[in-house]
Amino acid sequence: MEATSGIKTKTLVIMALLIGLSFVGANIRIFASIAFDSLPAFLAALMFGPVIGAIIGFIGHLLTAIMSGFPLSMPIHIVIAFSMGITMLGFGYTNKLLKEAPIIRRFTITGIVGLILNAPFSLAMTVITTMLLAGRETGMMLWGMLPVLTLAAAANIILSFVLYRALKKVGADFT
Repeated sequence: MEATSGIKTKTLVIMALLIGLSFVGANIRIFASIAFDSLPAFLAALMFGPVIGAIIGFIGHLLTAIMSGFPLSMPIHIVIAFSMGITMLGFGYTNKLLKEAPIIRRFTITGIVGLILNAPFSLAMTVITTMLLAGRETGMMLWGMLPVLTLAAAANIILSFVLYRALKKVGADFT
């Protein structure tokens, strides 16, 4: 039985689980700042493709922000959610484009694209929005988060590759 959009029920259930894991991952922290909230979206982009990864990244971030009370304000979290979606689109399409490349090259290039989109690009979008809403100085202060966001993005991306390979090895069906 398929949903009207053509997405299989099994895929919808896995998507719901991954969105839930985004919330759980937001509460699993290393060094008090590296969280695993984007890991499920990166994994989904590898497993099911860029669009499903983008949906999970967008909804996963938005639900986490809602449950946290929008600590950075609703407009900023909406921008971050869109940035997450864009990140997963770029990450997933890069992975698809390099499907025939050797795995190390594929994962390296895909990982770099994901890292750039998830850290400096997303942060730039957040800085611009913050500058518009709260002033130039407040927005510019956010750039200090770049090293931590880059490290967090790298951890999420690397773990998504490890989980993806492990799931493929045990014969997981992503269709």
